[in-house]
Amino acid sequence: MLGRKLNALGPVALMHFIVFIWGFTGLLGGLISVDALTLVWIRVGLALGVLVVYGAATGQLNGVARWADRGWLALGGWIIAGHWVTFFHAIKIANISVALACLSTGAFFAALLEPLVFRRRFSPREGLLGAGVVVGVGILFSAEVEFAWGIGVALVSALLSATFSVLNGKLVQRLKPVTITLHEMAHALAALTLAVALRGDLWASLTAPRGWDWLWLILLATVCTAYAFIQSVKVMQFLSPFTVMLTINLEPVYGIALAVLVFGEQEQLSVGFYAGALWLFGLVLWHTWRKRPQTLSEN
Repeated sequence: MLGRKLNALGPVALMHFIVFIWGFTGLLGGLISVDALTLVWIRVGLALGVLVVYGAATGQLNGVARWADRGWLALGGWIIAGHWVTFFHAIKIANISVALACLSTGAFFAALLEPLVFRRRFSPREGLLGAGVVVGVGILFSAEVEFAWGIGVALVSALLSATFSVLNGKLVQRLKPVTITLHEMAHALAALTLAVALRGDLWASLTAPRGWDWLWLILLATVCTAYAFIQSVKVMQFLSPFTVMLTINLEPVYGIALAVLVFGEQEQLSVGFYAGALWLFGLVLWHTWRKRPQTLSEN
């Protein structure tokens, strides 16, 4: 019985570890000096290279037979590219704390989207939890109205993140995590390359990073993208998209703490901000505990 419980809690623990890694992305985005589009373009290019090597080494460079799945994978790649660009743009025009905390609304968007994609009844309880997340974000930013534009961009990023999570929750039922990741990263890179080309500065963007930028970009691409991306898709085989999205609400807690340690006064927080963070943290813990019996029965 104890072995079954430990095995069942494995996906939950792995998801929390992934979210802790993602907590570093905002910090790295603040450290990297280039604009959001350039940052994400280089990040995805480096990550895709790592994933191709990993896929070749493990014999997982597989094609996708169904045309419908190819279309969904392309859409997933475009969505994740948009999510990352808007996320890092929010960091540039506001700050790390604003961008990270707004991602918590992803649980609310996931609660709305998941019943449509999986064709199940809407859960009032999940809706209330999603609404609770919105309340938490409202508390976070009651005294941060000067970042209104950054908050708006970050909310768009949260919507895209939720859409991506729900879409992959569907795809992982038919395709292997590495296959999903490789194809989506390839489509994301194609979309980002087109965007940079239309901007008219492909070479200037490629050579824009300087000095330490390249180290932060490599860490962002390998640990925070390639590794975390594959593992997050694997976890979706055991956890619902809503559970994944709600667990991601811990990302602001980790990321904001790191940002305060590194950037100090640039990330000064009000009492209301800390109250909102604690509210979100409590929601995550409560939801994880509530989902525990279900996870045990599925394993």
